[in-house]
Amino acid sequence: MGFAKAFGVMVYRQLKRFVKARGRLIMTFVQPLIWIFFFGVGMGSVFSFSNPVAESFIKQMFGGLDYMTYLTTGVVGMTVFLGSFISGITVLWDKQFGFLKETLVAPAPRSAVILGRAFGDTLVVLLQATIIALVAKAVAPSINLLGLPGALLYGFILGMGLTSAGIVISLRMTTPESFQVVMNFVMMPLMFLSGVFYPLDRLPEWAKAIATANPLTYAVDGVRYWLTGVSMHDPLTDLAVLIGISAVFIALAVYEFSKATIE
Repeated sequence: MGFAKAFGVMVYRQLKRFVKARGRLIMTFVQPLIWIFFFGVGMGSVFSFSNPVAESFIKQMFGGLDYMTYLTTGVVGMTVFLGSFISGITVLWDKQFGFLKETLVAPAPRSAVILGRAFGDTLVVLLQATIIALVAKAVAPSINLLGLPGALLYGFILGMGLTSAGIVISLRMTTPESFQVVMNFVMMPLMFLSGVFYPLDRLPEWAKAIATANPLTYAVDGVRYWLTGVSMHDPLTDLAVLIGISAVFIALAVYEFSKATIE
């Protein structure tokens, strides 16, 4: 089997698997909506003032945006982050049900198998992010959906990188429970130190250092730029950093899968 065919088969398999997993399908949409409607409404009321001077000061803190717009654009990037990283757990399910063994012995390039898997999972999270962006537009009308293709480009690069990172971790794990422990340990700090919920310039220096090394920081900043025109970094800098980090994770995933054994 050639590279292109093996790649296409794995992409199709990941898409079909997602559609059939109704529980996962529902939860991947519900979780971001919970952040938007419960956290956004609650914190949005905290940052809402009838005094024009106070309102102007608050908007200045969030780059000229109201809090709901600031949050929802961040949640679009966060949706890609959560969905991409969590998708790595499917490797462990494939270990348990024997499908991983079949891909390892299949007459197909292992690089095509793992890249097709990552690409398929990334397409899934981009679909989720698109739907979340449409919902965000309903609660934050100032969002510019004409910038959605640009935002999804940043999401695609982040998705490929973090899906690959999830695969690398899963290949070294033996049970889904162990992956979930690592996932929670890694995801929560990165999510809160990414600029999704609040600006990073007011954080202590040690937190800023973590945020600087966090790939989600650059994805959120890029997505927010394309949807609102507001960003913390140069969008090209965000893009370059994302490409660099994702390239490293993709290379690691290909390497780890190439030396994986049947046991």
